[in-house]
Amino acid sequence: MPTTRQEMALRLPPDVVAVMREHVTGVAEQVVAAVIDEVPSYSDPFRGRMGRNIEIAVKTALEGFLDLAARRKGIDAGDQIETVLEAAYALGRGEARSGRSMDALARAYRVGARVAWREMSGMAVGAGLPAATTARFAELVFDYIDELSDASVSGHADELATSGRLRQRRLERLALRLLEGAPEAELASAAERADWIPPTQLVAVILPEERVRSLQGQIDARTLQLSEDVPSLEIDTGETVLLVPVGTPTGRSALLRVLRDAEAVAGPARPWTVVRASYRRALRARRLELGSDTETHLAELVRTADADALADLRTTVLAPLADVRPATAEKLTETLAAWLRHQGRREDVAAALFVHPQTVRYRMGQLRDLYGDRLTDPAFVRDATIALG
Repeated sequence: MPTTRQEMALRLPPDVVAVMREHVTGVAEQVVAAVIDEVPSYSDPFRGRMGRNIEIAVKTALEGFLDLAARRKGIDAGDQIETVLEAAYALGRGEARSGRSMDALARAYRVGARVAWREMSGMAVGAGLPAATTARFAELVFDYIDELSDASVSGHADELATSGRLRQRRLERLALRLLEGAPEAELASAAERADWIPPTQLVAVILPEERVRSLQGQIDARTLQLSEDVPSLEIDTGETVLLVPVGTPTGRSALLRVLRDAEAVAGPARPWTVVRASYRRALRARRLELGSDTETHLAELVRTADADALADLRTTVLAPLADVRPATAEKLTETLAAWLRHQGRREDVAAALFVHPQTVRYRMGQLRDLYGDRLTDPAFVRDATIALG
């Protein structure tokens, strides 16, 4: 026949409970002493005022158990004391905030259960508790400790989840403020709130968001990622920005090797408070489809920095060709650009244009007629090189 809840419940005799109550404080002290001795993570925190607080918490837990055991209906494995469980839950959250793992707290519970049972069972037997009842008492003591441990585990996990989300939001806020170019004092304050230790330099990287996961473990753990969609940052949908710490002169080169297959564009390394400059350069290179390394395309980035100015400069440089037939103007423009690139070396210009050197000579004669002395003016050569580059 199945065992009923009432048959499984245990009610300790009043005289046994009375003996245990007299010694609860001493048992709590021994529990704390054992935890300090056997769990290194608590050797310092449990001393002094915090140790006293934990001792009171242990005493409260033991008294809660005795309250259950002294009831008319006794105690069974399904019984709970809400206030005690809430305290255990809060203890778990506090441990997470202190940076200690649940492993340390779980070990402390095991040590506490062993010491508490050793002392309480000795009192129970000394007070005449039968062996069978003592065995049932042991089972319920350890069930009770498991309940407290489970509550602490929940508190620990909830705190980590909550604090993790909060810190992630703060890190994302920091990344946004960095890309917006916020004042240095504001950035330092945001970094402190996010518990983020600033590196010497950061590199801004723009890449498809789907590629980020494959890079994890290969880049600095302090890397910031902007995962929210911020229209003012002008990145395309499906793309994200990473701000990657680099600590050595070769750090950026190493990062580029990691990014080789990530469809990424990396800006220059910059002091962390001015990483916006790295981001803006990477963004322009991304739009111009210049490749993954912005620093191999500096001339093109400079030349195209102001599209309107470049268009006006080109118009000014090519003004002498305005009245020439379009087909001829196109050939002369092409020849002038090649002549500038190859510094007037006729054979090299001819090879670049796939024409005979005499053709180059003929076209340059036309250009000299149109431009006159400007072809030897350093200022004009500079402007034409930029405009036709």
